[in-house]
Amino acid sequence: MNAQTSSAASSTAGAFLARFEGLREHLPGGRLPWLAKLRAEAAAFFAAAGLPNRRIEAWRYTDLAPIAQAGFSEALTLAAEAPALPPMRAPYRAVFVDGRFAENLSVMPEAYPCGSLAAGLDGTESRLGALAEDLPLVALNTMLFEDGLLLDLPAGAEGGVIEMLSVASHASRPIAFHPRHLIRLGDGASLTLIETSLGPAEATYLHNPVFEIAVGAGATLSHVRIQREGRAGFQLSTVHAAVQAGGTYDNFTLNAGARLVRNEIHASLLGPKAACHMNGAQLAGDGQHADTTTFLDHAAPDCASRQTYKTVLAGKSRGVFQGKILVRQAAQRTDGYQMNQALLLSEEAEIDAKPQLEIYADDVKCSHGATVGALDEAQLFYLRARGIPAEQARAMLVQAFLVEAVEGVTDPIAQAALAEATEGWWEREAA
Repeated sequence: MNAQTSSAASSTAGAFLARFEGLREHLPGGRLPWLAKLRAEAAAFFAAAGLPNRRIEAWRYTDLAPIAQAGFSEALTLAAEAPALPPMRAPYRAVFVDGRFAENLSVMPEAYPCGSLAAGLDGTESRLGALAEDLPLVALNTMLFEDGLLLDLPAGAEGGVIEMLSVASHASRPIAFHPRHLIRLGDGASLTLIETSLGPAEATYLHNPVFEIAVGAGATLSHVRIQREGRAGFQLSTVHAAVQAGGTYDNFTLNAGARLVRNEIHASLLGPKAACHMNGAQLAGDGQHADTTTFLDHAAPDCASRQTYKTVLAGKSRGVFQGKILVRQAAQRTDGYQMNQALLLSEEAEIDAKPQLEIYADDVKCSHGATVGALDEAQLFYLRARGIPAEQARAMLVQAFLVEAVEGVTDPIAQAALAEATEGWWEREAA
């Protein structure tokens, strides 16, 4: 990091801190002593740590200089006119515009608590802040969040399918928003959450969401994330899922937008026979940077985890995959698998892969791997020989490459949303 970039990063961190000082009593929950203390502690940590930089090992491959240079120094996050919303796919939809719950655009279930976090902060003292605050972007979120999704599914309940839509507005200046989402599934409950983030093509904005997810014993959460931010936007997301005995957290993330995106997932398997599946795909074109970083903590015996990530890079783009599996001494009979594969469609594309295993138990079955390659010329020739145009043939091979990562998504609504998000990607990048 050069002196100019370092100065910009310090200025940006200072602007966020100044905003917090100016708004701290006006932020949601400003009169709740426990929340005021939580925010102040997060601000103190962020003041000391600042924005992450490449000297930090976990950020070695992702440079936040473009965010520092954008200068998100607005006094308030103002919800301006939002882009037109896509048609509803699921029975229920929670809409957030610039990080704030839009009740007039949402259709919420009545069978269980689900709605605005800002309106329900009083009952969240024991839940908010469970994710370690030694992560600078989580600290930034904690000190500045204005709203988010608060979902509490009772034990044994079938929550069905909920669509969550996060939309950036057509703001006239760079804006930043930091929604905090608290999701809890009681023992034996089940839910499918399809989350999509969208934004205007040319707008400069920062979307910094944090998810705190608690999956009860025997419960199942299927969490499908579709990131389609505007090409000039930034998304830095952190997800933490704590899974109890016999529970399952199933995450699929598609990164297909934004100038720079970091998808960071922390999952903890806390009880016997808990399971976690973290799969995903990254599609990055010229000028884009896509980073997926995962940390899977096997803290209990007889747990299983599966990770499959595919990255497709075109033009001058960069992809990152960092995945760590920690197996604690108590986690005997762990079954962990991790694979990431990259397909480079350009000589200027670059991928950084860093799979890791840290094992302290002696009865485990763990493996990881990484591959990097280009399109198979023999397969391309085969398709061309049968009259398929070159660009269509390349698109078919790209889709075939992604199949393994996507096939774990079984909900038909989620499948349709993913198909729409990926359709025509290669043709657009090749144009």
